[in-house]
Amino acid sequence: MSGSADRVLVVGAGPVGLVAATCLAEAGIPVTVIEASDDLPKDLRASTFHPPTLDMLDRFGVSGRLVERGLVCPKWQFRDRKEGLVAEFDLGILKGETNHPYRLQCEQWKLTEHLRDMLMRDGGVEILYGSRGLSVSQTDDDVTLTISTPDGGTRELRARYLIACDGAHSNIRKSLNIEFEGLTIPEIFLSMSTHFDFAKAIPDLAPIAYVTDPSEWAVLLRTPSLWRVLLPTDPSLSDEQVKDPAVMESRLQALCPNPDRYDIVHSTAYRVHQRVAKSYVAGRVFLAGDAAHLNNPLGGMGMNGGVHDAVNLTEKLAQVWNGAPLDIMGRYERQRRKAAIDTVQAQSLRNRQIMAETDPAARKAYHDDLRAIVADPVRHKDYLMRSSMLGSLKELESVA
Repeated sequence: MSGSADRVLVVGAGPVGLVAATCLAEAGIPVTVIEASDDLPKDLRASTFHPPTLDMLDRFGVSGRLVERGLVCPKWQFRDRKEGLVAEFDLGILKGETNHPYRLQCEQWKLTEHLRDMLMRDGGVEILYGSRGLSVSQTDDDVTLTISTPDGGTRELRARYLIACDGAHSNIRKSLNIEFEGLTIPEIFLSMSTHFDFAKAIPDLAPIAYVTDPSEWAVLLRTPSLWRVLLPTDPSLSDEQVKDPAVMESRLQALCPNPDRYDIVHSTAYRVHQRVAKSYVAGRVFLAGDAAHLNNPLGGMGMNGGVHDAVNLTEKLAQVWNGAPLDIMGRYERQRRKAAIDTVQAQSLRNRQIMAETDPAARKAYHDDLRAIVADPVRHKDYLMRSSMLGSLKELESVA
């Protein structure tokens, strides 16, 4: 056993873990972050920041720096592969509801880098790299986390509380035997990044476009340096077959003809889950982010929901640290589980249903409804409040 128990342990140094650590440090609470990688992961996962997430990050002075390094997208679209534009949503309508009436396309590692720089400058937080959270036990007074160490051994850390932000395969969630309820979506998602400028080839294309099609839907996302393409893929294929260069080239050419070959600078194929942990709170241990909930990426709600978890959780945990009863953490679970199920799960599943619908009559009904929403100022704003996650945050205030 080693280390002082007078602190909070945060397992995982992704966006959710570092937002949690930053919130706690701001409240004067000592934090140790445990990260499995040798450095902050610099991957190309989440890239969409919704308005309320940027509002939350304003308190750290981070949003402006992300805007400088990102791409401001006030509009996004539903399109059809054959018909073209179906409906364009204008986030500018949300002016007055948020300081950031737009989506920001900016890779998540830019956020984690800014937060780490701030934490290292201000002190109060240590980060243990090359260390993986393995299991947790607890008493009425503290928690004990067993971690792997860079030399291949293990050690134990004690703390008052622990926040598990260790992702979809969370060892902490598993060690607590918390059920991860839900389903696995049948198709594999293939993500490809390229320098090809789709906006020059497709008239009136917004930087974020969800493309419906009865046989192969698609998502087109522009990031500051690349375009990212997401396609559904036959789950019976091997990873090598899915990512075969000739196959990926053919699929991109079918989506948008390119007189030159596509330069695919990054690709990944992954299975997608829709799952929510049965409980977010287990004594002195709390789940947040992917450790607590998973959803498909259609709508860009995963990372954003995780950041919202971290802010909600740490606000209450700071009160507990300063003497409030531990049972107030139950409200964190009630609020954030409701958001995961009623907003994130519902919206991402509906987006997938719209995009993959095969029945012609149902497809037409979806498209007609989307056009009607955009044409009606009240419905347009209501839709944006929900899809941007602003609405759900307001609704959660009434959850006791």
